[in-house]
Amino acid sequence: MSMFLCISFLQAQKATLTGKITDKDNGEPLIAATILAGARGAVSDIEGVYSVSLDPGTYKVEVSYVGYQPFTQSITLQANENITLDAALTLETSVLQTATVTSGKYQKPLSEVTVSLEVLRPNLIENTSKLTIDDALEKVPGVSVVDGQANIRGGSGYSYGAGSRVLLMVDDIPILQADAGFPNWDDVPIENIEQVEIVKGAASSLYGSSALNGIINIRSALPKSEPETRVAAFYTHFFSPEDERKKWWDSAPYYVGGSISHRQKFKKLDLVLGSYYLKENSFNKDTYKDFGRFNFNTTYRVTDRFTIGLNGNVNKGESGSFFYWQTDTTAYEPPNDTTATVRKRFRYNLDPHITYFDQAGNRHKFLGRFYKVDNDNSDNQSNESEIFYGEYQFQKRFVDWDLVMTTGFVGQYSQVTAELYGDTTFSARNLAAYVQLEKEFWDRLNVSAGFRFENNLLTNPGFESPLGVKVTPSEDEESQPVFRLGVNFRATDYTYLRASWGQGYRYPTIAEKYIVTDVGGFL
Repeated sequence: MSMFLCISFLQAQKATLTGKITDKDNGEPLIAATILAGARGAVSDIEGVYSVSLDPGTYKVEVSYVGYQPFTQSITLQANENITLDAALTLETSVLQTATVTSGKYQKPLSEVTVSLEVLRPNLIENTSKLTIDDALEKVPGVSVVDGQANIRGGSGYSYGAGSRVLLMVDDIPILQADAGFPNWDDVPIENIEQVEIVKGAASSLYGSSALNGIINIRSALPKSEPETRVAAFYTHFFSPEDERKKWWDSAPYYVGGSISHRQKFKKLDLVLGSYYLKENSFNKDTYKDFGRFNFNTTYRVTDRFTIGLNGNVNKGESGSFFYWQTDTTAYEPPNDTTATVRKRFRYNLDPHITYFDQAGNRHKFLGRFYKVDNDNSDNQSNESEIFYGEYQFQKRFVDWDLVMTTGFVGQYSQVTAELYGDTTFSARNLAAYVQLEKEFWDRLNVSAGFRFENNLLTNPGFESPLGVKVTPSEDEESQPVFRLGVNFRATDYTYLRASWGQGYRYPTIAEKYIVTDVGGFL
């Protein structure tokens, strides 16, 4: 009995520090801000609120958040005292403090990442009047897009229509087509982009096989405290060439289109809507696009610590192109109809997401995606596919050790039916587990280490291609560990030395293993 009274007495001597962390300009709560009071720490929840229990005494309280100037204040706490300390943080103007998430699956300043990472902001896309995100990526040093395939620092090579070595993601979830691992750039909601993060170099330890040469992660814009609506329209007209022999058209080629987006908060609901339309008649003969897109993002705050939401995107349209040109002086015209391809498509994705902060400040996150692709192509090249993707993330901050641990599990299942593969149904499965540790030393050195274990299974039911090639049934399974290590040292306030080593791993797509087709006489 006396022991119980002693424990209760000691607990009663504690003091409590609580408060709310917000953006000074708009009053928005800042989620997962770090609060340090001596050796004790806490993390703000979904409403920006924090609470930490302390012994009586005087403390230097430090509040930090990626992309914002830190807040510091000294306080003195008495036994059994409850003190409220709110902090309104000011945005950091330095580009080095730009908040990024791709390098470690959580927000971190650009200056502190341990990989080579570039950030493309939406104002550059708008100012250069780019129609799709792949055109805008050409402005990023070291990035090129050749016939729809991204290439970073020349590390991808080129494989026509079969397998990107750069992983395209929208809101941290892969969005490559199932059969060929191909990026459908027209699906990216360019009208609702917050920023684009490009990781240059192998990133397989966190993101798997398709990230062999790097990552392009498009992060969607979120609503602010005030509603925001944007409307844009564009038109481009092509005049006749000086050499009239090169004018193949009766009416001049042109581009026309527009976009509209709206972002607003409704109490506990965040809503983002966007739509886009493009009609493109190219100066290249038989080359055109005509499509429309609609997208939405929703987030609902069930409690201070628990949010759920659903994002989605629908794309419908038609396009045409040719495989090679007539001669070296008539690159704008195909040699014959056999090289021209017409594609009608209907694609959509639905993305549920859940985030929960437990009482200890640990983050639990679920990301999902269902991605449906239906391509009705000419020349016996139609294909249809479905992808089911799910990922669970767990993140814990060890404040006393300046250590962040991020771990998770990934599962992806896809089905593909295509004329290219004998009009039969293939299935593929990917299972993976990963962990990454990031630690800071002496407020100058950041070290990160990551590990991922991949398991891939591809089931081929056997088929005969339209060209008469017979492929026997098979079931291919492979497992592979992947490692990475990175360091970042702050030599001065604006000078950072960075080194990164990472393994790249790639499992072939269905197209790379089994495609048999011909285009314009080429097999």
